[in-house]
Order: sequence, then structure tokens, then C-alpha cells
Amino acid sequence: MKISKKDVIWSFSATFFKVASSALLLPLILRMLPAEDVGLYTIFLSVTTMVSLFDFGFSPSFSRNISYIFSGVNELKKEGLSESVKNGKVDYCLLKGTIDSMKWLYIRIAFAVFFFLAIAGTYYISLVLDNYSGNKTHAYIAWGILCIINCYNLYTYYYDSLLIGKGLIKTSKQIIVFSQIIFLLAATFLLLLGYGLIAIVSSQLLYVVISRTLSRKAFFTIELRSKLKKTVSGLRSSVLKSVTPNAIKLGLTILGGILIQRSAIIIGSLFIPLSDIASYGLTRQLFDILSGLAPVYIITFIPLISKYRVEGKTEKIKSIYIKGTIISFMVFFIGFFIIYLFGENALALLGSETILLPKGLIIAAMLVTLLEMNHASAGNILVTKNEVPFFKPSIISGLITAILIYVFLRFTDIGLFSLFLAPGIVDIAYQSWKWPLEVIKDLKISLRDVFQEIRNFIESL
Repeated sequence: MKISKKDVIWSFSATFFKVASSALLLPLILRMLPAEDVGLYTIFLSVTTMVSLFDFGFSPSFSRNISYIFSGVNELKKEGLSESVKNGKVDYCLLKGTIDSMKWLYIRIAFAVFFFLAIAGTYYISLVLDNYSGNKTHAYIAWGILCIINCYNLYTYYYDSLLIGKGLIKTSKQIIVFSQIIFLLAATFLLLLGYGLIAIVSSQLLYVVISRTLSRKAFFTIELRSKLKKTVSGLRSSVLKSVTPNAIKLGLTILGGILIQRSAIIIGSLFIPLSDIASYGLTRQLFDILSGLAPVYIITFIPLISKYRVEGKTEKIKSIYIKGTIISFMVFFIGFFIIYLFGENALALLGSETILLPKGLIIAAMLVTLLEMNHASAGNILVTKNEVPFFKPSIISGLITAILIYVFLRFTDIGLFSLFLAPGIVDIAYQSWKWPLEVIKDLKISLRDVFQEIRNFIESL
């Protein structure tokens, strides 16, 4: 498994397209769609985000275990790493069993989501459309396509895990970039033709079909298909028993993170004017894009780090983590200064009625986002040990954050600052120092190591 600078560059590109595709299309959507359709589009985006939660942490867990298999392990464990390694050779019996487990699990998740969307979702949409003045038939057609997209996307979710787990980072990211470009072109073309919401969801369906088809061809090469065909599948039940515990822990961690992020808007909208909430949402979206791009170096190397865990190459993991942290901080602060200095002018050029938050709150947003990004990167390193030590703190932090936001808004007059003060206090109290410290202990990182990596990084520029 080799990961190069090209993998990192493609990861940056794919992450940008993935987190910014909706933003890139938004000006045309605002121009071509009436306000009611824009509202429906916002609901559709929320539904897609909620549906992704049904994965509940299985995708990164499967991805990590696929990396272990391609590193030579012939046994998957609920926690920790197997010491049984077949000289770096792939155990195709275990690989086939893991792939079968993925298919078995995701088809059931997809059917569960389909029935949920078809019954509860359609009933909800019917309530939303009660006072809708547009073409209801077109709205229901768009909703039906969205249901199909989400179910098919979930059913084929494991293709991402297979590619990343095998170390095909560049290929995976090239597929995402290509598919996102096709989505943007198709959506733009169909919107200009006047197909409204149907244009957007049809383009999303095209994106999913193209990306999954290309992913399948990239992973299941002729050689691999031949070897899997001749191999007896491992026990599905044993694979699922090994993967499920940590997947659930990761799922709870994700829920905790979402609780921290979403509770601010949900609770804040009860106390703060919608115009201010819009500014908060726009500012937060920009920092979310930034926090998605900045740690790409570390995220790109996670499959290789998983391999190094199996091989016991701690020094190599240490080097990747320190270098990745340096790069993420550089990218983050460059992005922050661009937002801080030029954000308002850029919005003015676009003619946006929504403005960014005041400068002081932008700094607060920067500090909170930086804390979250830093301990999330440390968490990604710890998970490669096949352990999830932070799932309980994540849930507790999410709950306390939501409570503090309510208390600050209800009993003080600090307003929007509450949305940053609450998560900042909670993060500093535990998570922001705990997990980076655990990584430092685990990898035995010293100041000398840090200065050496900084020196190596500068020399490589």
C-alpha cells in the first residue's frame, strides 16, 4: 500500500467538491427556483444528511478492517489488533466474508430506510406541500427520486470502504471529483431547461450511479474477482460480531458531534432572529468547509496508518501525524485569514443578502472550529488501534453543549456568542486536550520529534 502526494492532492480536490458542491450550485438555485422550491431543496438536503446517519459508523469500521486484511491479518477482533499475520499476504477467505457481511448489512439498512422514507417521509412531505403553490406532481416526483437515491446510495455504501481500505485513495478521490463535476454540469443544464427540483435530484441520482459503477470496477479487478470466485467465504456472523461494537461506538460519536453542531441552530432559532441565524449558518458553513479541507493529509493516510499499526511501525505513524498536524494548521489559518479579510467583500460581489457574523464572532468561530478539528484528527489516529475510547465523552459533551446553549440564551443577553461559548467551554474542559494527549503518549511524541518534522517539512518545500 503506497500513498503519495498525488493521493493527498486528489483528496483535497475531492473533499472540496464534496463539501462545496451544494454551495457552488446555490447561486443558480436561488436564481432559477421560487422561494418555496428553495425551501423544499433545503428539506431534501436535511433528509439526505439524516439518512447518512443510518450507516451508524459501519463504513469507517469496515474500511479500517479491510485495511487490516490487506495488511495480512487473518482474524478480525472486536477491539485491538490481531497478532496473527500471514507475512503480508491477503486472506481472501476473510476478505470475501467481510464483503459478504457488508452486502448483507447494507441491503437491510437500505430497505429499512426505503420503508421509513416511503411511509413516514412521504406523509411528512404531504404535510409540507399542503400550502405549496407550485406543481405538486413535480414535487412528489422529485421526492420519489430522492428516496431511490438515498436507498441505492446506502446499499452501495460499502464500495467506499473497499476502495479506501485497499489503499486506492487517489482512485477513490478521482471518482468523486469526476462524478461531482458530472453532477454540477447535469444540474446546471437541467435547471436552465426549467426542470426545477427534478433537475437537482436527477443529477444526484446520476452522480451516485456513476460513482458506484466506477468504484466497483476499480476495486473488483479481473484478478481479484478470479481469486474471490475460487475462495470459500468466511463466516459472516463472526465478521459482524467483530465490526459491530466499534461501529456502534463510532455511530454514537457521530451523533454526539451532530448534537453539538445542530443544537446551536435548533435551539438558537428559538431565541435569535432568523437573519442572525442565517449569518451564523453561513459563517459556520464556511468554517465547516475549512475544517473538512485542513486535515485531509492525515485522513488520506489513515489506511496506511492502519497498516503500520499491524506492522508495529510506530515511528512512521508519528511522522505522518506530526506532519499532518502542521499542514492542517497551516491550511486552516490561511483559510481563516481569507474568510476574515475578504469574506464580506466576496459576498457583496455576489449580491448576497446574508452577511457574515461580526469580526469578533468570526474569531470565536475560528477558535471553536480549530479545537474540534484538532481533537478529531487525534481521534482518527486512535481509532486505527481498533479502539474507540471517545464515544462516551462525545455523547456527554453533546448533551452538555445543548444544555449550556439553552441556559446562555435563556438567562443571559450574550446572544450569538452563546453558540460558540458553550461548545468552546465543553471542548476545553476535556476533549480538546484529552485525545491529542493520548496520541502524544501512544506515539511517544517529544518536542524534538516536532521540531525535526517542522525542519523536514520546511526543507521539502
